[in-house]
Formats: sequence, C-alpha cells, structure tokens
Amino acid sequence: MFRILGVDPGTGIVGFGCIDVKGSALELVSAGVIRTSAGQPDEQRLLIIYKEINQIIKEYSPNWISIEKLFFARNVTTAMTVSQSRGVILLAASQANLSVAEYTPLQIKMAITGYGRAEKKQMQEMVRLLLKLDKVPKPDDAADALAAAITHAQFAH
Repeated sequence: MFRILGVDPGTGIVGFGCIDVKGSALELVSAGVIRTSAGQPDEQRLLIIYKEINQIIKEYSPNWISIEKLFFARNVTTAMTVSQSRGVILLAASQANLSVAEYTPLQIKMAITGYGRAEKKQMQEMVRLLLKLDKVPKPDDAADALAAAITHAQFAH
C-alpha cells in the first residue's frame, strides 16, 4: 500500500486529494481545498498555501505528491501566480522528502477517461466511479486534485 497526495495548484484555491493505493484498489482518504483571499498580498497568500500544504503533508503522510503541470499561457498573470503556488507546494514536498510526480492536464484526462479532451463533468464522474464514491467530490478543485492522485496511481503500477 502507498499513499498519494494529489494537488491542483492555484492561488485563490488549491485543491488537494489524498488516496490510498492497495494493489489495484483506490480508496479516498481525504479531499478539500486551501483558500486564500483575493485582497491579500501575494506573499501572504503563498505563505498560507505553504503552511497549509505542510499541515496536510504532516497529517496524511503521503509517499508521493502528484501535481498538475502548468500547461496554459492564455493569461500570463494567472500563469505567474499559479507558478508561484506550484513553487511553494514543490518546496514543501521537497522539505518533507516526498517524491513528486507531475502530469499535464492532457495526461490526467487520458489516465482518468481515456480521452484527452474530456469535459470537466466526465472527469468528475470518473473520479467518483474510480473511488467508489456516492457523490462527485466538491468543490471542483478537490476533484481535480484527486484526478492527479489517481493518475499517478495508474502510472506507478
């Protein structure tokens, strides 16, 4: 058995989802989000993300962190802030001596649905089915983080 913490990086909302992998079985451990306020300076928002991701790592003791690669450039400002969030998350992972796996959105969609252009609702429903949950995990950012964790579980086999 091993434990994977999936992370969907952002600045306003960082999704996280922790799963246990037992053979081919996947089991939800926890999922949620880290929220920061838009009115806060970037350095304060990054500090909140850093402290909370450290707490999550400490609480759930994952073996791996699976994080979505930044793979868009339509809005440079958004790309920069998401990159900063990824940076503090990767720093926390490194300080905890965790192995890190990074996947593009296309790789995650392919692993979860078998289709690289899957819609968000398809992704969420497949996360629900793969984890044998009654409902789709909410909010969307938590479901996206779980998708990143599931992707690594599939690639790690």
